[in-house]
Amino acid sequence: MADIKPFRAIRPKKGLEARIAALPYDVYSSEEARKEVEREPYSFLRIDRAETQFAPDVDLYSDRVYQKAHDILWDMVERGEFVQDEKPCYYVYELVMDGRSQTGIGACASIDDYINQVIKKHENTRAEKEEDRIRHVEACEAQTGPIFLAYRRKEEIARETARARERKPVCEFTSPDGITHRLWMIEEQGAVERIARAFAQIETVYIADGHHRCASAVKAGLRRRAACPGCTGREEFNYFLSVLFPDDELMILDYNRVVRDLNGLTPRQFLQKLEEKYEVGSAQHAALRPSEKGEVSLYLDGAWYRLRVRKEFCREDPVEGLDVSILQNEILGPVLGIQDPKTDQRIDFVGGIRGLSELERRVREDCAAAFAMYPTSIQELFAVADAGMLMPPKSTWFEPKLRSGLLIHSIK
Repeated sequence: MADIKPFRAIRPKKGLEARIAALPYDVYSSEEARKEVEREPYSFLRIDRAETQFAPDVDLYSDRVYQKAHDILWDMVERGEFVQDEKPCYYVYELVMDGRSQTGIGACASIDDYINQVIKKHENTRAEKEEDRIRHVEACEAQTGPIFLAYRRKEEIARETARARERKPVCEFTSPDGITHRLWMIEEQGAVERIARAFAQIETVYIADGHHRCASAVKAGLRRRAACPGCTGREEFNYFLSVLFPDDELMILDYNRVVRDLNGLTPRQFLQKLEEKYEVGSAQHAALRPSEKGEVSLYLDGAWYRLRVRKEFCREDPVEGLDVSILQNEILGPVLGIQDPKTDQRIDFVGGIRGLSELERRVREDCAAAFAMYPTSIQELFAVADAGMLMPPKSTWFEPKLRSGLLIHSIK
């Protein structure tokens, strides 16, 4: 059962939230992070990407970069630009994008639940990316970016969330990308206990986004635990910063594919190959978006085509049955020769937030074809994780993104 506990968040001083809050560190290149810090000197990227405080030729992984992140964070706490709540709370975090709201609970999840697979993953992680965030957590003595977790809706939690939202939020702002952010505190002891009990009745929690941050927080916690033989297991380093969302509030966008060439085929020959695995609709000039699972939209040679996978190529397996897997296994690999999409330079991935027009632009400028996918569902994600399997690369794109810097978890 899930051990999801309240905590004493470190939060921006009232009025600084909009200036401090930043998208996750891995959304930016180093150059983009520098530009963002130039635009907004209070941006949390000063801490999450502390190389922005040095000359461009600095080693991103030097000790002084991580030490700088620590110094900026705790100097801001000392100056009162960040303040820590007096008692453990749960935090209701609402994000509104294009009129659509999703609301989660800010809390701390147990590293033991991750180890014991109460908290399940659906992606592999890379050691070098883990090590970067381990060093960041250890240097800062804090977890600065929340892990995006999901669970099957629980009415008791929904009721407490709704009650909290009846009050005035402690924080409300709209970020430059148009996303509205609101935060409420749940500090009344009865409500805190009801939420904790409700989470304790949930058998499985799922990582939606933030696999590297999660793995890093767990490993950093285990290192501290190993160095503390007399610890109880309830110390703050045994938990990691999270925001947990019910499954019915989450939106997964499509994660689309563009390919640089047709592996020596003409557009007509490629369409003939596609017809062996998909029913291919007639050419259309208007952009086509897939309308259901099993559909893919193809942009090729200035026209759009609706593709429907033939029944004999559908699969019951949680991974092999994903639309992205069928496309890879039946077309991208055997027809286009793209065997490993993680490393092959002939394929690129375009998040659905950028729209179908971006696929058209890529084909006009540097690619031969684009595939618009139907979004992977949260139920498909759960099924893959429950089976102990991993999704193919670039299967899910979650929007809107959680902001770093609004809730910080000290592990001092």
